[in-house]
Amino acid sequence: MDGPFFKDYFKSLRGLHGWDDGDPFSVNYLGHPWMGAVAGRIFVQNDPKGKEFSFSNDGIYWKSRLKALGWSAAYSATFELSPMGEAALGNIGGDPWPDGLTYHDLVITPTVGTGVLITEDLADRYIVHWLERRATSVPLMAATRSFLNPARSMANLMRFKWPWYRDGRNSLRVTSQMNQLKADAQED
Repeated sequence: MDGPFFKDYFKSLRGLHGWDDGDPFSVNYLGHPWMGAVAGRIFVQNDPKGKEFSFSNDGIYWKSRLKALGWSAAYSATFELSPMGEAALGNIGGDPWPDGLTYHDLVITPTVGTGVLITEDLADRYIVHWLERRATSVPLMAATRSFLNPARSMANLMRFKWPWYRDGRNSLRVTSQMNQLKADAQED
């Protein structure tokens, strides 16, 4: 590459400083954590051991989510600091954006994002599972799975699966049919 690309890139990296990057609250505390949760979920979905875990208070679950935190941190650092990330392509930290690169995005994205991922696991285990055992409406179950797990839904879409897809669980239609059969059997 010709021109000031590398000069501007290294200038941006040297500009890494402080905590306040000038972004609004919604970007810093909603958007970045959500992206961290999506990155962590992508790791979980590609982890043969971790992808079928529901929330549980055992070492295997927490080890899996700790690995997701590491992946999310690597994603965040790559997005912010790599030659193909904001530090280079947008010259964040250079003259156009003087607030530039801060430690905020490198910390909040993976840590709060992993908290979001774990919260989604909790919602999936204690709310979505509860509903799936009782509901016969496929659209209701699909909507509940999708809306209570937005980062998982986005990660599913990125791997060309339906937003409500779950690794290792019956399809919604099968679950609905089983619930209807149970209800019919109880009526008899």
